Amino acid sequence: MILTPLLTVVLASLAQFTVAQLDDQGPIRFDAEHNATSIIGTWSSGSQAVSTGEQFCDPAKLTFNYPKNTGVSYSFSSDGFFEVARYRFNANGKYLLSPTGVIGWLHGEYTLNANGSIHLFPFGDGFQQVQDPCAAVSNFIETYNNTEYYRGWRIFRDPTFGPKLHLFGHDGIPVAPQFLVSETPSMFPTRLLRNNTFVTVSRRSVDGDDEDDLARRESGAEAVLRQSKVVGFVAGAAGLLAASAVSMVL
Repeated sequence: MILTPLLTVVLASLAQFTVAQLDDQGPIRFDAEHNATSIIGTWSSGSQAVSTGEQFCDPAKLTFNYPKNTGVSYSFSSDGFFEVARYRFNANGKYLLSPTGVIGWLHGEYTLNANGSIHLFPFGDGFQQVQDPCAAVSNFIETYNNTEYYRGWRIFRDPTFGPKLHLFGHDGIPVAPQFLVSETPSMFPTRLLRNNTFVTVSRRSVDGDDEDDLARRESGAEAVLRQSKVVGFVAGAAGLLAASAVSMVL
């Protein structure tokens, strides 16, 4: 009976040690094996259709300029600021012909931690648009200002496309690899870009069996609230499936 509690303590200690080891990417090193170059600049995945900067969205009006393809883009400045642009389709297990489209943007400050991880701290004016043709509310805009943690990052030199950034999320799942688009980061001004008033919009699921409150912010110039129709999204089931395939490739 004495060995059982002792064994439990030992196993728990080993589990904590294992998690710590997985979460520790080691100190930042700039060499061919770890980081062939600095993280400073603008990075973009896949076809590089998605890029941070003014061509992606208008934070004051809460609008997006939809890219031709899905993807992600991260920018980092030398003085500690970041910007992220994302456009993706999420599979819908219940409605196979109705993937959910999500396009989003945020910016703020970042830290490169001693253990090789990264923290992103948004300013508070980030937002995203969610389009779900099978939901009761098919198109809405909400704020997105979550602090993000990346377990680690590596930059390798691709023989054809040059520096390639690999980011690993808080759970260790890798973000789509990104290539260096510009050594000078393409970013909005590094400050809060919109004065916000807090708005709550209720959204009911397509089955009507649950309801969740969506925290929404509206700009002082133009409120972009719910829309009953999907704009620039539904191009038929074939188009949606094709877009989903592109997203999975990226």
